[in-house]
Amino acid sequence: MSKIVKILFFVVALIGATSCNEYNKLLKSTDYELRFEYAKAYFEQGKYSRTYNLLKDVITLYKGTDKAEESLYLLARSAYMQKDYQSSGAYFEAYYKNYPRGEYAELSRYYAGIGYSKASPEPKLDQTDTYKAIEELQNFVDYYPNSDKAEEVRALIFTLQEKLAEKELLSVKLYYNLGNYRGNNYQAAVITANNALMDYPFTEYKEDFAILILRSRYQEALQSVEEKKLERFRGVIDEYYNYINEFPEGEYKKEAEKILKTARKYVND
Repeated sequence: MSKIVKILFFVVALIGATSCNEYNKLLKSTDYELRFEYAKAYFEQGKYSRTYNLLKDVITLYKGTDKAEESLYLLARSAYMQKDYQSSGAYFEAYYKNYPRGEYAELSRYYAGIGYSKASPEPKLDQTDTYKAIEELQNFVDYYPNSDKAEEVRALIFTLQEKLAEKELLSVKLYYNLGNYRGNNYQAAVITANNALMDYPFTEYKEDFAILILRSRYQEALQSVEEKKLERFRGVIDEYYNYINEFPEGEYKKEAEKILKTARKYVND
């Protein structure tokens, strides 16, 4: 390594050490105005963790000052940029509730919803963040229906609702697969599917719910005691027509017709 390169490495290391030392001093400083100014500077430099750490413990101390509004928004944005979406959502929510007509109110409502949507997990997991995201995004559209972000937000709401519909579909499949294990799970499958169709009438899983209702009715009828078979197979036939009228050329048409054929044998005997 040449002498010049060694000197350059030393200078870079020295600047980094000085910067780090300066930052550590700021974390302990009670000069809150200085901390705020540095937090803004770090944010502009893309050093979001430093902004966040400088503000999170003293944010309440800015209340009532001219820095209160901006410091809360900076805290929320720095959490968001670090992908701490749940914390950012809470801070954005705190912002628009404290400053409903503030400079960043619209952005805060937007990022609160976007943040929670990014925290939304895969369908099989708990969907608390998904529900929260939909709530925040719907509130955004209600408050700012003419925003240039409104169309994007509406599309995202539908995407999140599809995730909830998919979770319900997984539940219906589980009930169906459990069958009569420890109770009549076919009834649970039908109830869950019907509720999902009421909650998400435009879901892309509509046919999947419909065929699972038909299958569940059919299996319930097949496995019933003799005195209940006639009534339940009549219900299967009714469910067949519900399916076929909705999906005359549906993916499961042949399966539905086989179910109808069997059901008619029981009803006509």
